[in-house]
Amino acid sequence: MSSDFESYEQDFAVLTAEITGRIGKVPKLIGDEKKQMVANVEKQLEEARELLEQMELEVREIPPQSRGMYSSRMRSYKQEMGKLEADFKRSRIAYSDEVRNELLGDDGNSSENQRAHLLDNTERLERSSRRLEAGYQIAVETEQIGQEMLENLSHDREKIQRARERLRETDANLGKSSRILTGMLRR
Repeated sequence: MSSDFESYEQDFAVLTAEITGRIGKVPKLIGDEKKQMVANVEKQLEEARELLEQMELEVREIPPQSRGMYSSRMRSYKQEMGKLEADFKRSRIAYSDEVRNELLGDDGNSSENQRAHLLDNTERLERSSRRLEAGYQIAVETEQIGQEMLENLSHDREKIQRARERLRETDANLGKSSRILTGMLRR
């Protein structure tokens, strides 16, 4: 079950990396190349949404005790998807601004350079944020796993203590039986 989820995770990671790269290229392209890139990104975003849906279906089939870890991963993937869609929207706005400037004959070269620089900085910040979120998610998952292990060890300890107590009771009963048999043999 979780192997399917992990396979979807890998596909999602590869797809989002491609989308991020293509979103960064959109403002730099012109004409038909730009239109085709926008269409490709829209198609890939739809594929990413479908992957998220498949991952959600897999999470629903996972046993409840393991589901928490996968649910937190899903939340981070949904946030990442929202950021990608927002980035794409920004790049499309930049694209529509450039089309408007071309139609109106405005030479927005310096503002275009500033916009590209800002978009690059924004992309770097978002990548750093995603890394931090991924690190935080790993820490949370590790903590949950540690907590589950401690609970399991506590249950095992209780079982061992109960077994030890039964063994003592059995030993005491065997001692009584031995004394009774010895008394019977003497008579």
